[in-house]
Amino acid sequence: MSRRTTARFGAALVAGALVTVPLAAGAPAADAGTGTAADAGTAGTQVAGAAGTGGGGPEDEYAPRSLPFALPGFKEQEFDGALLVGEGHARFSLAFNMVTPAGRVLDDNMVPWIKRIGTVTPDGSYYEIDMTTDNRNITPETIGALRAVLAHPEDWSEAEVAEAREQLPVQEAAYEAAVRDTRTVRLRFSTTDDGEIVGSATALTDDTEVFLQASPPWAEPSTYRPEGERSIVATSAGVRDASEVGSFRLDSTETPEETTGYANVAELLKGLAGKEYAAGEGAVAQRYTLEAGETVAFHAAVSTAAPDRSRLSTGDVTRILDRAEARADDDTLNGRGPTGQAATYLRDAMSLNDNWDEKYDRSFVMWGLGGGGDDIFLGWDSAWDAITELSVDPATALDHIRDFYDQKGPRYDQLHAGPMHTYAAWRAYTRTGDRSILELVYPIMTRYIERMPEFDTNQDGLLESPWVEERRGGRGNHLGLDDSPQYWNYVEVPRDGGTDTRENTNLTDVALNSYYGLMAENLAQMATVLGDTAGAERYAALHERLEVRMNEHLWNEERGLYLNRYLDGSWEPTNTPTVFYPLFGGLATPERAEILVRDHLENPEEYGGEFVIPSVARNDPAFCAGRANESTEAYRYFQSPGEEDSCEEWQGAAWPPMNATVYDGLKRYGLDEAAAELATKSTRMWLTSYQEIGWFPEYFDPEPGQLINNVATDTAWRTYSWSNLMPLMSTQELIADEPWGDAAGFRFGTLGLPGTNTVSEVPLKGHAWSVTAGPRTTTLERDGRTVVRAEGGRIVARDVVLDAARGGNAMDVTTTSRTTITVTVPGKLPHVFQVKKGDTHLTW
Repeated sequence: MSRRTTARFGAALVAGALVTVPLAAGAPAADAGTGTAADAGTAGTQVAGAAGTGGGGPEDEYAPRSLPFALPGFKEQEFDGALLVGEGHARFSLAFNMVTPAGRVLDDNMVPWIKRIGTVTPDGSYYEIDMTTDNRNITPETIGALRAVLAHPEDWSEAEVAEAREQLPVQEAAYEAAVRDTRTVRLRFSTTDDGEIVGSATALTDDTEVFLQASPPWAEPSTYRPEGERSIVATSAGVRDASEVGSFRLDSTETPEETTGYANVAELLKGLAGKEYAAGEGAVAQRYTLEAGETVAFHAAVSTAAPDRSRLSTGDVTRILDRAEARADDDTLNGRGPTGQAATYLRDAMSLNDNWDEKYDRSFVMWGLGGGGDDIFLGWDSAWDAITELSVDPATALDHIRDFYDQKGPRYDQLHAGPMHTYAAWRAYTRTGDRSILELVYPIMTRYIERMPEFDTNQDGLLESPWVEERRGGRGNHLGLDDSPQYWNYVEVPRDGGTDTRENTNLTDVALNSYYGLMAENLAQMATVLGDTAGAERYAALHERLEVRMNEHLWNEERGLYLNRYLDGSWEPTNTPTVFYPLFGGLATPERAEILVRDHLENPEEYGGEFVIPSVARNDPAFCAGRANESTEAYRYFQSPGEEDSCEEWQGAAWPPMNATVYDGLKRYGLDEAAAELATKSTRMWLTSYQEIGWFPEYFDPEPGQLINNVATDTAWRTYSWSNLMPLMSTQELIADEPWGDAAGFRFGTLGLPGTNTVSEVPLKGHAWSVTAGPRTTTLERDGRTVVRAEGGRIVARDVVLDAARGGNAMDVTTTSRTTITVTVPGKLPHVFQVKKGDTHLTW
């Protein structure tokens, strides 16, 4: 169930005693606002109830946060603190700042300093990360790559060898200094009641200097001052209702070495760095120097009246945190086996990137760059974030979607943003039944899709790529494929009129038309639900026309691929995973879908292998676009000193949204074994990065041993939210909504995940589900009770409807061998079916 409807229990603080009370379940959404598709020039208004306040419908499952509340890790790029919000939205923040031995204050972008991500829950009941003063820009592998250049100078130019010789001693000295001066601290937080939070910082190294800071989170007028040796108190007027004045109190369990008040946060940072500063009542910091194993803890609260002083000791807070950690898997996504472990980490990673939009008072998921800034990202990233978050916390996912439309809606310069956000909204409906999301999104997206034919250069029904002059970095950006070589050689075709300033080109685009078809289908589905019969017929007809044209014009029979094609009839030859996108859009024929999988996806010379899916086929001349250094196998794709690899961006790197697009297409066409293999490999890649270096990066590398940090991951973008699509695939192998089938149904089971795997507490259709799938047995539990058990072989069940009150219960089952399936619905006798290998439709 959602974190906003499930009663959680934590330790409340009453006169120093521990009392069990229900935990707060969440925080408020703003009044319904307006949203626009970027550059569309038309507005769409949110429908009543979009904030989740309707009566008796699915909206009640995902109600907005109630005031007051506390939220760990609340703010973009700042993972070391918490937000507290009182009545009227009076807002306060606290954080543990680190100071390096060289005097550098780690305060702003904390992403490079995350050493390890611990357990993080969606509701804030537990949150743990390790912070370090070493941002790991220099690693043993970095130095090893330079040594490899010097060991094989014949493979490199004189300039590159000279650069490596110059850099090596500098890098070695810097690495030694980083190791010597590294300080690490473990931060833990737990919300304990409405508007209350406890936390601690434990040094993992000696001589670790930390500051416990209290300050206004968005430079709002507030007053902060020390009270006694261990306390900080503050007041602030509500930003939504200035008549509501909030009071904040922070009580530390240990006496700091010093407590200082500053005029504002900027002056505080000067003071922490040992510089001259202006004193005042704009922020307060307490300083501690901790030896390894030492802990400082706190209790903080926000209220309309001045909160009482806490009497908790360090031991009390530690026990509260330990209990919260032990309960972290209660009612939150988790599991066992490789898939289950990945699902648990997926929960932690997505919850780490939960953010609070202070302008619209909504939760949303930060995208990349270690946070993504103050606003939600308006490209396709945010659509994938919504889809992933639906499997973790539907309440935040729905808030995320609403926040997206509070802030203009999808970009039009990236023409897949509209289709992807339409798809995300449909997935939100199929998982939650929240009709208000469709009412919000449908009128905006109908206007978006009506603009897209302006990119049909020759008016044949298929869209061409928009023109961008810059060959690398710009071409392909219309689909987020920034420098994909498939777009390097198109030419400009001028046009008159249209709503967009870009000219047309001569390249008919497989990926763009696949997104176009997906959007048409999703709008047809939405129109049916909303009762727009004419719209449903219009968009279904558009999808049908695109299906015909795709197969008539963009299938290359000789190569067995859907390929981009120039208007003169010649083919654009580059082989990229967009050849599989017609499956995602529902435009491929079943026969051609099987050819794509058999001859290309599973071919190790193209897209198979351990690290998948490369963004250019391995045997394509454009793959990696750089030389291979055969004499230095460990750094085979190391291009030159100062370069990490030659497979960056869209010339070989494996991108999570590209993998997820291909995966969804495979599931759509019932290619379950191929889908399971892709999910398994993608999850393994993600787990390697998460477990070995503690990051979930923007993209991954398609060759083992390629990168100089010794794992298959890029080092630049370390907490990139769409990375979590990799483990989402194996989670959704076990249970997911079915966006192409019965909107009331779902699917579960797998034909190919290795071993036995369990995912538990998966939120779907207002219930908490658990699935265990192994070679011979699959069980499905709803709200802790077994409802389906299959014994004999692996199964995938689609369009599953288990609602005894409704009638018409059914599922479509695919099995690998003869299987006994028992369906148990409360209040009814069990239904037992003997199912042969293959496909069977069951009703009861």
